[in-house]
Amino acid sequence: MANNVVIIQARLGSTRLPGKVLLDLGNRPVIAWGIDAARKIPGVSKVVIATTDQDSDDPIVEWCQKNDVACHRGPENDVLKRYALAARAENADNILRITSDCPLIDPHVCGQVLALHQRTAADFTTNNDPPTWPDGLDCEVMTREALETADREATRPSDREHVATFIRNTRNRFHVETLICSLPGLSAERWTLDTPQDLDFLREIAARVPCDTPSFVDILSILDNEPEIRAKNAGQQRDAGLAKSIAAESPDIERCFDVSNAMLERAKKVIPLGSQTFSKSWLQFPRKTAPMFLTHGQGARVWDVDGNEYVDLVSGLLPVLLGYRDADVDQAVRNQLNQGVSFSLSTELEVRLAEELIDMIPCAEAVRFGKNGTDATSAAIRIARAKTGRDRVAVGGYHGWQDWYVGVTTRNKGIPKAVCELTHSFPFNNLEALDALLSQYPNEFAAIILEPAGANLPQDGYLKAVRDLAHRHGALLVFDEVVTGFRWAAGGAQEYYGVTPDLSSFGKALGNGLPIAAVVGRADIMKEMEEVFFSSTFGGETLSLAASLAVLKKIRTEPVIPRIWEVGGLIADHARASIQRLGLDNVISLIGAAPWTVLAYKDTETTRKEAIKTLFIREMLKAGVLLNASNNVTAAFTEGDIARVFGAYDYALGNVADALERGDLEAQLGDQIIEPVFSIRSN
Repeated sequence: MANNVVIIQARLGSTRLPGKVLLDLGNRPVIAWGIDAARKIPGVSKVVIATTDQDSDDPIVEWCQKNDVACHRGPENDVLKRYALAARAENADNILRITSDCPLIDPHVCGQVLALHQRTAADFTTNNDPPTWPDGLDCEVMTREALETADREATRPSDREHVATFIRNTRNRFHVETLICSLPGLSAERWTLDTPQDLDFLREIAARVPCDTPSFVDILSILDNEPEIRAKNAGQQRDAGLAKSIAAESPDIERCFDVSNAMLERAKKVIPLGSQTFSKSWLQFPRKTAPMFLTHGQGARVWDVDGNEYVDLVSGLLPVLLGYRDADVDQAVRNQLNQGVSFSLSTELEVRLAEELIDMIPCAEAVRFGKNGTDATSAAIRIARAKTGRDRVAVGGYHGWQDWYVGVTTRNKGIPKAVCELTHSFPFNNLEALDALLSQYPNEFAAIILEPAGANLPQDGYLKAVRDLAHRHGALLVFDEVVTGFRWAAGGAQEYYGVTPDLSSFGKALGNGLPIAAVVGRADIMKEMEEVFFSSTFGGETLSLAASLAVLKKIRTEPVIPRIWEVGGLIADHARASIQRLGLDNVISLIGAAPWTVLAYKDTETTRKEAIKTLFIREMLKAGVLLNASNNVTAAFTEGDIARVFGAYDYALGNVADALERGDLEAQLGDQIIEPVFSIRSN
């Protein structure tokens, strides 16, 4: 049998609650609770303590000696080394990591983590990534080989202090498994010990538990019966120590992209461009000095195949509204997965989601679903053409990759000339130009489609005037709300600006990353869908529908959209202040509204704007922020995430200012300069 050793880390030097592990909890010291529970974990060979080599932790060693518990010592600030030393001393095959500030650890839950680890032959198994169990039931299992690799290679201070972060973050190298809790909503529970408030809470629990090693079900029963106890411990941050460690690190830590670069060459052999999306491809990032492939995300952060961590200001090109691995959305998807994914007939989920959208969106009286924003915008144009019997379309913004739109861009290879000639672009906030365009082809325009807001914000009265103009010329007004939907307001930009179009398209944030889009509009216009061919095998795919229902519920019941405005505003304000302080006002600016601010660059006498953008993105990456063209924030941003973005802006803008002053900015970049994917051609 494998030698499975529980190593419990313990020290007395807590800043928030000194000496906590030896404090009394139900007539036993805190440390005894974890040891007693760990000894009952099925499959465990031995339980040991790993403490520091500081004199201040001698009382822990003395307690262990009196209670026949093996104790190993190591560096105070290098917990990873401490674990590696203990694992070597015990000749462990697998190491179960538990912390002494989790006195209510459940041996049956830990046993499941160990069983999952062994049955899947994983390198690392946890019940805390993503967090679905109460904070305080955390258990991690790693192989000796994985631990030794981390000890040899991990260099970041946060990786040395928190043992498993190097393994957990380097998913390209390690097989990682997670034990998900089947009971919803438990990740908000806090049963750990870090503050005096926690200690009061735990003493209430200790006075009521039915045995020395209660199960988590026992504790839930106590809290459900006495909710006032739960309320005493609400509102504290989870994993505050890790967040503090990451925040303390230098913003320009060394990053390696060897795995990303090698994987890109591998991908380009089998995937044209090496990516499914222009904006996620190597064309849009500085060559060789940027991540090309990600492995996972959590909240507002993502990790690449080299194990580098970033605060994410791309957010999947804006679909990620709530944050990666949102607990409620993921639970909704798991619940539906148990029922099935794609069926032979429609499901009630389609009706429920349509009803929700109709209740939220001003113009929505009927709904059809697609899988991406292009589906929705293209459906709207086809409906408009069917309803009006006309062919021409006026476009204001970016509306996807289908022929009818891409024909008006410079990347129109493969689009028939006849199709290109039916689409006409018009400048935003210029009614005279739009009126002239419509008048040039009287009674020929089926629709005006525009993004109601974006990099350019509508002038007072503009959107209403566009609607009046469209109707005067016999055309329909279509709002492309693929971006603004569920960022500006629950009912989109049309609710925010008080202008109701005839049709609208929604996507991106509707599924928090799952593929779903919707075209909505007036019932009499949408009735054309009974004749217009818009039919998709996966239009009613249930995982995305379930995710969307969860997203809309959170938008209705939680301050999701206010948080988007708040975070976006804080970041934009800080960036603008930094730009002004460094004298870059004539070079870089942020335009648009707080939920989606876009970076704009200008040429200088010596430097092209494309080079300035490239250096800025490269320096933001060095500082730990993944950014492309805009600030795409999510509701999951923490204060630590915001602080990291602030620091990155200061760092990157400072380096741009220095390079411009020296006059060597383009020389620094060589062949890295990012060129635009396409531009809108003028008519």
